[in-house]
Amino acid sequence: MKFDILHLALVLPWRRMARALSACLLAVAASIPLAATAAPNWITSWTASPQGPYPSGSTVAQPTLQFAFPGNVAMDQTFRLIVRPGLWSGSMRVHFTNLFGNQPVTFDGVHVGLQKTGAGLVSGSNTPVSFGGASSVTLQPGASVWSDPVTLSFVHADSGDRINLAGRKLAVSFHTVGSTGPMTWHATSMTTSYATNPGAGSVGNTEGDVFPVSTTSWYFIDKIDMDAPAGTQLVVAVGDSITDGASSTINGDDRWSDVVARRLKATYGDRVVLINASLSGNRIVGPATYDPGNPATSGPSLLQRLARDVIGLSGVSTVVLQEGTYDVTSGATTQQIKDGIVSIVQQLRLSIPNVRVVGTTLTSALTATGAAGTAAAAAQRIELNQFIQTSGLFDSVVDFYALTTDPQTGALRTKFVPNSAIGGNGDRVNPNRAGALTMGNAVNLGSLVH
Repeated sequence: MKFDILHLALVLPWRRMARALSACLLAVAASIPLAATAAPNWITSWTASPQGPYPSGSTVAQPTLQFAFPGNVAMDQTFRLIVRPGLWSGSMRVHFTNLFGNQPVTFDGVHVGLQKTGAGLVSGSNTPVSFGGASSVTLQPGASVWSDPVTLSFVHADSGDRINLAGRKLAVSFHTVGSTGPMTWHATSMTTSYATNPGAGSVGNTEGDVFPVSTTSWYFIDKIDMDAPAGTQLVVAVGDSITDGASSTINGDDRWSDVVARRLKATYGDRVVLINASLSGNRIVGPATYDPGNPATSGPSLLQRLARDVIGLSGVSTVVLQEGTYDVTSGATTQQIKDGIVSIVQQLRLSIPNVRVVGTTLTSALTATGAAGTAAAAAQRIELNQFIQTSGLFDSVVDFYALTTDPQTGALRTKFVPNSAIGGNGDRVNPNRAGALTMGNAVNLGSLVH
Protein backbone atom coordinates (compact mmCIF):
# COMPACT_ATOMS: atom_id res chain seq x y z
CA MET A 1 0.00 0.00 0.00
CA LYS A 2 1.33 3.44 -0.98
CA PHE A 3 0.50 6.53 1.07
CA ASP A 4 0.58 10.15 -0.15
CA ILE A 5 1.63 12.00 3.04
CA LEU A 6 0.87 15.48 1.58
CA HIS A 7 -2.66 14.41 0.64
CA LEU A 8 -3.25 13.08 4.16
CA ALA A 9 -2.12 16.35 5.66
CA LEU A 10 -4.51 18.35 3.49
CA VAL A 11 -7.69 16.33 3.85
CA LEU A 12 -7.50 14.73 7.30
CA PRO A 13 -7.51 16.31 10.74
CA TRP A 14 -4.11 15.89 12.41
CA ARG A 15 -5.30 13.21 14.85
CA ARG A 16 -6.68 11.08 12.03
CA MET A 17 -3.44 11.60 10.13
CA ALA A 18 -1.46 10.37 13.15
CA ARG A 19 -3.61 7.26 13.34
CA ALA A 20 -3.13 6.62 9.64
CA LEU A 21 0.62 7.03 9.91
CA SER A 22 0.75 4.67 12.91
CA ALA A 23 -1.14 2.06 10.94
CA CYS A 24 1.30 2.49 8.08
CA LEU A 25 4.32 2.03 10.38
CA LEU A 26 2.78 -1.05 11.97
CA ALA A 27 2.17 -2.53 8.55
CA VAL A 28 5.77 -1.92 7.57
CA ALA A 29 7.06 -3.43 10.86
CA ALA A 30 4.90 -6.50 10.38
CA SER A 31 6.38 -7.00 6.94
CA ILE A 32 9.95 -7.28 8.28
CA PRO A 33 10.92 -10.99 8.25
CA LEU A 34 11.73 -12.70 11.56
CA ALA A 35 15.12 -13.64 10.13
CA ALA A 36 16.13 -10.01 10.55
CA THR A 37 16.22 -10.49 14.34
CA ALA A 38 19.80 -10.30 15.59
CA ALA A 39 21.44 -13.68 16.13
CA PRO A 40 22.60 -14.50 19.68
CA ASN A 41 26.08 -13.37 20.66
CA TRP A 42 27.05 -16.52 22.51
CA ILE A 43 29.67 -16.29 25.28
CA THR A 44 30.68 -19.38 27.25
CA SER A 45 29.57 -18.67 30.80
CA TRP A 46 30.59 -21.98 32.39
CA THR A 47 32.66 -24.97 31.35
CA ALA A 48 33.88 -28.27 32.78
CA SER A 49 36.50 -29.93 30.61
CA PRO A 50 35.79 -33.66 30.10
CA GLN A 51 38.21 -35.77 32.16
CA GLY A 52 37.47 -39.25 30.86
CA PRO A 53 35.00 -42.05 31.52
CA TYR A 54 33.80 -42.25 35.14
CA PRO A 55 35.50 -43.12 37.51
CA SER A 56 38.84 -42.24 35.87
CA GLY A 57 40.13 -39.02 37.41
CA SER A 58 40.89 -37.36 40.72
CA THR A 59 37.92 -36.52 42.92
CA VAL A 60 37.76 -34.43 46.10
CA ALA A 61 35.39 -35.24 48.98
CA GLN A 62 33.44 -37.64 46.76
CA PRO A 63 30.76 -39.70 48.53
CA THR A 64 30.70 -43.43 47.91
CA LEU A 65 28.82 -43.92 44.65
CA GLN A 66 29.00 -47.65 43.98
CA PHE A 67 25.38 -48.09 45.06
CA ALA A 68 24.28 -45.17 42.86
CA PHE A 69 26.19 -46.16 39.74
CA PRO A 70 26.60 -49.96 39.85
CA GLY A 71 28.96 -51.07 37.12
CA ASN A 72 30.01 -47.41 36.75
CA VAL A 73 26.96 -46.55 34.65
CA ALA A 74 23.75 -44.62 35.18
CA MET A 75 20.51 -46.59 34.75
CA ASP A 76 17.18 -44.78 34.30
CA GLN A 77 18.31 -41.97 36.59
CA THR A 78 17.91 -38.20 36.82
CA PHE A 79 20.85 -35.91 37.48
CA ARG A 80 20.61 -32.40 38.90
CA LEU A 81 23.98 -30.77 38.33
CA ILE A 82 24.74 -27.47 40.06
CA VAL A 83 26.89 -24.95 38.19
CA ARG A 84 27.75 -21.26 38.67
CA PRO A 85 27.58 -19.19 35.48
CA GLY A 86 30.09 -16.39 35.16
CA LEU A 87 27.45 -14.39 33.32
CA TRP A 88 23.65 -14.52 33.38
CA SER A 89 21.35 -13.53 30.54
CA GLY A 90 17.79 -14.19 29.49
CA SER A 91 18.84 -16.67 26.81
CA MET A 92 21.18 -19.63 27.22
CA ARG A 93 22.07 -23.01 25.74
CA VAL A 94 23.68 -26.11 27.25
CA HIS A 95 26.13 -28.54 25.64
CA PHE A 96 25.84 -32.30 26.22
CA THR A 97 28.68 -34.70 25.44
CA ASN A 98 29.23 -38.44 25.10
CA LEU A 99 32.91 -37.89 24.33
CA PHE A 100 34.25 -40.91 26.20
CA GLY A 101 31.25 -43.21 25.81
CA ASN A 102 31.25 -46.49 23.92
CA GLN A 103 27.49 -46.73 23.26
CA PRO A 104 24.64 -44.34 22.41
CA VAL A 105 23.19 -42.36 25.33
CA THR A 106 19.68 -40.88 25.30
CA PHE A 107 18.75 -37.85 27.43
CA ASP A 108 15.24 -36.59 28.03
CA GLY A 109 13.37 -34.57 30.64
CA VAL A 110 16.03 -31.87 30.44
CA HIS A 111 15.36 -28.73 32.49
CA VAL A 112 17.29 -25.72 33.78
CA GLY A 113 16.32 -23.75 36.88
CA LEU A 114 17.65 -21.51 39.60
CA GLN A 115 19.02 -23.35 42.64
CA LYS A 116 17.37 -22.42 45.93
CA THR A 117 19.24 -24.67 48.32
CA GLY A 118 20.55 -28.21 47.97
CA ALA A 119 18.72 -29.83 45.07
CA GLY A 120 15.68 -27.58 45.54
CA LEU A 121 14.84 -24.88 43.01
CA VAL A 122 13.32 -21.43 43.19
CA SER A 123 9.60 -21.74 42.49
CA GLY A 124 8.67 -21.05 38.88
CA SER A 125 12.25 -21.08 37.59
CA ASN A 126 12.47 -24.61 36.18
CA THR A 127 12.33 -24.48 32.37
CA PRO A 128 12.25 -27.36 29.83
CA VAL A 129 15.07 -27.71 27.31
CA SER A 130 14.72 -29.02 23.76
CA PHE A 131 17.04 -30.23 20.99
CA GLY A 132 15.98 -29.32 17.48
CA GLY A 133 12.48 -28.90 18.87
CA ALA A 134 12.45 -32.41 20.37
CA SER A 135 12.29 -33.20 24.09
CA SER A 136 14.99 -35.87 23.88
CA VAL A 137 18.31 -36.42 22.15
CA THR A 138 20.52 -39.46 21.52
CA LEU A 139 24.30 -39.07 21.32
CA GLN A 140 26.46 -41.64 19.60
CA PRO A 141 29.87 -42.46 21.14
CA GLY A 142 32.14 -39.44 20.85
CA ALA A 143 29.31 -37.11 19.83
CA SER A 144 28.06 -33.90 21.44
CA VAL A 145 25.19 -31.48 20.89
CA TRP A 146 24.00 -27.99 21.78
CA SER A 147 20.48 -27.56 23.07
CA ASP A 148 18.07 -25.11 21.53
CA PRO A 149 18.19 -21.62 23.08
CA VAL A 150 16.38 -21.53 26.43
CA THR A 151 14.65 -18.42 27.80
CA LEU A 152 15.32 -17.83 31.48
CA SER A 153 12.31 -15.78 32.51
CA PHE A 154 13.63 -15.06 35.99
CA VAL A 155 16.68 -13.20 34.64
CA HIS A 156 14.64 -10.34 33.18
CA ALA A 157 11.70 -10.38 35.56
CA ASP A 158 9.85 -7.15 36.31
CA SER A 159 11.78 -4.95 38.70
CA GLY A 160 9.55 -5.89 41.62
CA ASP A 161 10.31 -9.59 41.09
CA ARG A 162 13.92 -9.29 39.95
CA ILE A 163 16.30 -11.78 41.57
CA ASN A 164 19.85 -10.72 42.38
CA LEU A 165 21.78 -13.38 40.48
CA ALA A 166 25.29 -12.44 41.62
CA GLY A 167 26.87 -15.68 42.82
CA ARG A 168 23.68 -17.70 42.26
CA LYS A 169 23.81 -21.16 40.72
CA LEU A 170 21.99 -22.89 37.90
CA ALA A 171 20.59 -26.43 38.19
CA VAL A 172 20.76 -28.53 35.02
CA SER A 173 18.50 -31.59 35.32
CA PHE A 174 18.30 -34.49 32.86
CA HIS A 175 17.20 -38.11 32.72
CA THR A 176 19.32 -40.92 31.25
CA VAL A 177 17.16 -43.42 29.38
CA GLY A 178 18.18 -47.02 30.10
CA SER A 179 21.88 -47.73 30.66
CA THR A 180 24.41 -45.07 29.73
CA GLY A 181 27.52 -47.17 29.49
CA PRO A 182 30.72 -45.23 30.39
CA MET A 183 29.82 -41.74 31.62
CA THR A 184 31.84 -38.76 30.39
CA TRP A 185 32.55 -36.61 33.42
CA HIS A 186 34.60 -33.87 35.07
CA ALA A 187 35.94 -35.43 38.25
CA THR A 188 36.84 -32.44 40.44
CA SER A 189 33.91 -30.05 40.52
CA MET A 190 34.37 -28.79 44.11
CA THR A 191 30.59 -28.33 43.98
CA THR A 192 27.84 -30.60 45.32
CA SER A 193 25.46 -31.94 42.67
CA TYR A 194 22.72 -34.53 42.91
CA ALA A 195 21.21 -37.65 41.34
CA THR A 196 18.43 -40.14 41.94
CA ASN A 197 18.90 -43.81 42.63
CA PRO A 198 18.91 -46.25 39.70
CA GLY A 199 15.47 -46.88 38.20
CA ALA A 200 13.92 -43.71 39.62
CA GLY A 201 12.90 -42.44 36.19
CA SER A 202 12.56 -38.90 34.94
CA VAL A 203 11.96 -36.33 37.71
CA GLY A 204 13.85 -33.30 36.36
CA ASN A 205 10.60 -31.35 36.04
CA THR A 206 10.14 -31.19 39.81
CA GLU A 207 11.40 -28.16 41.72
CA GLY A 208 11.61 -30.05 45.01
CA ASP A 209 14.49 -32.05 46.40
CA VAL A 210 13.88 -35.69 45.41
CA PHE A 211 17.55 -36.50 44.86
CA PRO A 212 19.05 -38.75 47.57
CA VAL A 213 22.50 -39.10 45.95
CA SER A 214 25.15 -36.39 46.22
CA THR A 215 28.33 -36.12 44.17
CA THR A 216 31.21 -33.67 43.81
CA SER A 217 31.58 -34.20 40.07
CA TRP A 218 29.78 -33.18 36.85
CA TYR A 219 28.52 -35.63 34.22
CA PHE A 220 27.63 -35.37 30.51
CA ILE A 221 27.56 -31.55 30.29
CA ASP A 222 30.66 -29.49 29.55
CA LYS A 223 29.58 -26.00 28.43
CA ILE A 224 26.90 -23.39 28.97
CA ASP A 225 26.64 -20.34 26.74
CA MET A 226 24.77 -17.11 27.49
CA ASP A 227 23.62 -14.49 24.98
CA ALA A 228 25.83 -11.51 25.84
CA PRO A 229 26.09 -7.90 24.66
CA ALA A 230 28.53 -7.28 21.83
CA GLY A 231 32.01 -6.59 23.13
CA THR A 232 31.78 -8.94 26.12
CA GLN A 233 35.22 -10.41 26.78
CA LEU A 234 35.92 -13.98 27.91
CA VAL A 235 38.96 -14.95 29.97
CA VAL A 236 39.72 -18.69 30.18
CA ALA A 237 41.90 -20.06 32.98
CA VAL A 238 43.34 -23.40 31.90
CA GLY A 239 45.47 -25.55 34.16
CA ASP A 240 45.76 -28.58 36.43
CA SER A 241 44.51 -29.26 39.97
CA ILE A 242 46.00 -25.97 41.22
CA THR A 243 43.46 -24.16 39.04
CA ASP A 244 40.78 -26.86 39.31
CA GLY A 245 40.85 -26.08 43.04
CA ALA A 246 41.76 -29.42 44.61
CA SER A 247 42.63 -27.92 48.01
CA SER A 248 40.05 -25.14 48.05
CA THR A 249 36.73 -25.55 49.85
CA ILE A 250 33.74 -27.55 48.62
CA ASN A 251 31.02 -25.14 47.44
CA GLY A 252 33.23 -22.23 48.48
CA ASP A 253 34.04 -21.07 44.94
CA ASP A 254 37.42 -19.94 46.20
CA ARG A 255 39.85 -21.23 43.59
CA TRP A 256 42.35 -18.56 42.58
CA SER A 257 40.41 -18.20 39.32
CA ASP A 258 37.20 -17.56 41.30
CA VAL A 259 38.97 -14.78 43.18
CA VAL A 260 40.00 -13.18 39.89
CA ALA A 261 36.48 -13.62 38.47
CA ARG A 262 34.97 -11.73 41.40
CA ARG A 263 37.53 -8.94 41.05
CA LEU A 264 36.76 -8.64 37.34
CA LYS A 265 33.03 -8.52 38.11
CA ALA A 266 33.54 -5.76 40.68
CA THR A 267 35.67 -3.73 38.27
CA TYR A 268 34.07 -4.34 34.87
CA GLY A 269 30.61 -5.69 35.64
CA ASP A 270 29.41 -8.15 33.00
CA ARG A 271 31.78 -6.81 30.35
CA VAL A 272 34.48 -9.35 31.30
CA VAL A 273 33.77 -12.98 32.24
CA LEU A 274 36.24 -15.57 33.56
CA ILE A 275 35.69 -19.33 33.36
CA ASN A 276 37.77 -22.36 34.35
CA ALA A 277 38.84 -25.02 31.82
CA SER A 278 41.16 -27.03 34.06
CA LEU A 279 41.60 -30.73 34.81
CA SER A 280 43.12 -32.10 38.00
CA GLY A 281 46.40 -33.86 37.27
CA ASN A 282 46.45 -32.56 33.70
CA ARG A 283 49.69 -32.42 31.75
CA ILE A 284 50.83 -30.37 28.76
CA VAL A 285 52.49 -33.14 26.75
CA GLY A 286 51.23 -36.42 28.18
CA PRO A 287 49.83 -38.94 27.72
CA ALA A 288 50.99 -39.11 24.11
CA THR A 289 47.59 -40.53 23.15
CA TYR A 290 44.47 -40.83 25.28
CA ASP A 291 42.62 -44.16 25.26
CA PRO A 292 39.17 -44.09 26.91
CA GLY A 293 39.37 -47.87 27.17
CA ASN A 294 42.52 -47.56 29.25
CA PRO A 295 42.24 -44.00 30.55
CA ALA A 296 44.90 -41.89 32.23
CA THR A 297 43.82 -40.28 35.48
CA SER A 298 45.13 -36.93 34.22
CA GLY A 299 42.79 -36.91 31.23
CA PRO A 300 43.89 -36.00 27.70
CA SER A 301 46.96 -33.79 27.50
CA LEU A 302 46.42 -30.06 27.10
CA LEU A 303 47.88 -30.30 23.60
CA GLN A 304 45.18 -32.87 22.74
CA ARG A 305 42.27 -31.04 24.34
CA LEU A 306 43.21 -27.45 23.54
CA ALA A 307 41.08 -27.14 20.40
CA ARG A 308 38.00 -28.57 22.12
CA ASP A 309 38.32 -27.22 25.66
CA VAL A 310 39.73 -23.74 25.02
CA ILE A 311 39.78 -22.64 21.38
CA GLY A 312 36.34 -24.14 20.80
CA LEU A 313 34.68 -22.04 23.52
CA SER A 314 32.48 -19.13 22.48
CA GLY A 315 34.00 -15.65 22.51
CA VAL A 316 37.49 -16.27 23.96
CA SER A 317 39.59 -13.11 24.25
CA THR A 318 42.25 -14.03 26.87
CA VAL A 319 43.79 -17.31 28.05
CA VAL A 320 45.69 -17.75 31.33
CA LEU A 321 47.95 -20.82 31.21
CA GLN A 322 48.87 -22.63 34.45
CA GLU A 323 50.26 -26.08 33.66
CA GLY A 324 53.46 -28.09 33.80
CA THR A 325 53.47 -29.26 37.43
CA TYR A 326 52.44 -32.80 36.57
CA ASP A 327 54.62 -32.95 33.44
CA VAL A 328 57.62 -32.61 35.75
CA THR A 329 56.44 -35.39 38.05
CA SER A 330 55.58 -37.68 35.11
CA GLY A 331 59.16 -37.62 33.86
CA ALA A 332 58.81 -35.31 30.84
CA THR A 333 62.04 -33.54 29.94
CA THR A 334 62.38 -29.79 30.34
CA GLN A 335 62.70 -29.41 26.56
CA GLN A 336 59.54 -31.43 25.92
CA ILE A 337 57.61 -29.19 28.31
CA LYS A 338 59.05 -26.02 26.78
CA ASP A 339 58.17 -27.23 23.29
CA GLY A 340 54.65 -28.02 24.47
CA ILE A 341 54.21 -24.54 25.93
CA VAL A 342 55.43 -22.96 22.69
CA SER A 343 53.01 -25.09 20.65
CA ILE A 344 50.06 -24.16 22.87
CA VAL A 345 50.74 -20.43 22.65
CA GLN A 346 51.25 -20.64 18.88
CA GLN A 347 47.96 -22.51 18.41
CA LEU A 348 46.09 -19.97 20.53
CA ARG A 349 47.48 -17.04 18.56
CA LEU A 350 46.76 -18.68 15.20
CA SER A 351 43.22 -19.70 16.13
CA ILE A 352 41.89 -16.75 18.15
CA PRO A 353 42.30 -13.28 16.59
CA ASN A 354 43.97 -10.76 18.94
CA VAL A 355 44.02 -13.23 21.83
CA ARG A 356 45.96 -12.23 24.94
CA VAL A 357 47.96 -15.10 26.48
CA VAL A 358 49.05 -14.79 30.11
CA GLY A 359 51.50 -17.26 31.63
CA THR A 360 51.97 -18.29 35.24
CA THR A 361 55.04 -19.75 36.89
CA LEU A 362 54.92 -23.22 38.45
CA THR A 363 54.41 -23.31 42.19
CA SER A 364 56.78 -25.26 44.41
CA ALA A 365 56.19 -28.89 45.34
CA LEU A 366 59.46 -29.40 47.18
CA THR A 367 59.14 -31.93 50.07
CA ALA A 368 55.90 -33.33 48.62
CA THR A 369 55.56 -37.12 48.54
CA GLY A 370 57.10 -38.89 45.55
CA ALA A 371 58.84 -37.48 42.49
CA ALA A 372 57.28 -34.02 42.87
CA GLY A 373 59.11 -33.39 46.12
CA THR A 374 62.67 -34.10 44.99
CA ALA A 375 65.43 -31.56 44.55
CA ALA A 376 65.73 -32.56 40.88
CA ALA A 377 62.04 -31.78 40.26
CA ALA A 378 62.46 -28.44 42.07
CA ALA A 379 65.40 -27.53 39.83
CA GLN A 380 63.40 -28.45 36.74
CA ARG A 381 60.50 -26.24 37.85
CA ILE A 382 62.85 -23.32 38.42
CA GLU A 383 64.32 -23.73 34.92
CA LEU A 384 60.83 -23.82 33.43
CA ASN A 385 59.86 -20.73 35.40
CA GLN A 386 62.83 -18.85 33.99
CA PHE A 387 61.71 -19.86 30.49
CA ILE A 388 58.12 -18.76 31.15
CA GLN A 389 59.28 -15.37 32.40
CA THR A 390 61.92 -14.64 29.75
CA SER A 391 60.79 -16.40 26.57
CA GLY A 392 58.68 -13.51 25.31
CA LEU A 393 55.85 -15.94 24.49
CA PHE A 394 53.34 -14.31 26.83
CA ASP A 395 51.73 -10.90 26.93
CA SER A 396 52.37 -10.96 30.68
CA VAL A 397 53.34 -13.43 33.42
CA VAL A 398 52.01 -13.92 36.94
CA ASP A 399 54.74 -15.19 39.28
CA PHE A 400 52.78 -17.70 41.36
CA TYR A 401 56.06 -19.30 42.45
CA ALA A 402 57.33 -16.16 44.17
CA LEU A 403 53.93 -15.52 45.77
CA THR A 404 53.60 -18.94 47.36
CA THR A 405 57.17 -20.12 48.04
CA ASP A 406 59.01 -19.73 51.33
CA PRO A 407 62.38 -18.28 50.29
CA GLN A 408 64.06 -19.96 53.27
CA THR A 409 62.97 -23.51 52.43
CA GLY A 410 62.03 -23.41 48.74
CA ALA A 411 58.75 -25.19 49.59
CA LEU A 412 55.20 -23.86 49.79
CA ARG A 413 54.74 -21.34 52.57
CA THR A 414 53.51 -23.16 55.68
CA LYS A 415 50.20 -21.28 55.83
CA PHE A 416 49.34 -22.41 52.27
CA VAL A 417 49.78 -26.14 52.93
CA PRO A 418 46.86 -27.43 55.11
CA ASN A 419 44.04 -28.81 52.98
CA SER A 420 40.95 -26.57 53.04
CA ALA A 421 38.69 -29.10 51.29
CA ILE A 422 38.93 -32.19 53.49
CA GLY A 423 41.26 -31.12 56.30
CA GLY A 424 44.58 -32.77 57.02
CA ASN A 425 48.14 -31.74 56.36
CA GLY A 426 47.84 -31.06 52.65
CA ASP A 427 49.88 -32.54 49.81
CA ARG A 428 52.45 -29.69 49.52
CA VAL A 429 51.56 -29.40 45.82
CA ASN A 430 48.14 -27.71 45.78
CA PRO A 431 47.94 -24.37 47.63
CA ASN A 432 44.95 -24.17 49.96
CA ARG A 433 42.28 -21.48 50.23
CA ALA A 434 44.72 -18.99 51.71
CA GLY A 435 47.16 -19.64 48.88
CA ALA A 436 44.43 -19.30 46.26
CA LEU A 437 43.34 -15.98 47.73
CA THR A 438 46.90 -14.70 47.59
CA MET A 439 47.33 -15.88 44.01
CA GLY A 440 44.00 -14.52 42.80
CA ASN A 441 44.47 -11.14 44.43
CA ALA A 442 47.91 -10.74 42.84
CA VAL A 443 46.72 -11.06 39.22
CA ASN A 444 46.86 -7.73 37.36
CA LEU A 445 43.34 -7.33 35.96
CA GLY A 446 44.58 -4.98 33.28
CA SER A 447 46.68 -7.80 31.81
CA LEU A 448 43.51 -9.81 31.14
CA VAL A 449 41.42 -7.15 29.42
CA HIS A 450 41.67 -5.73 25.92
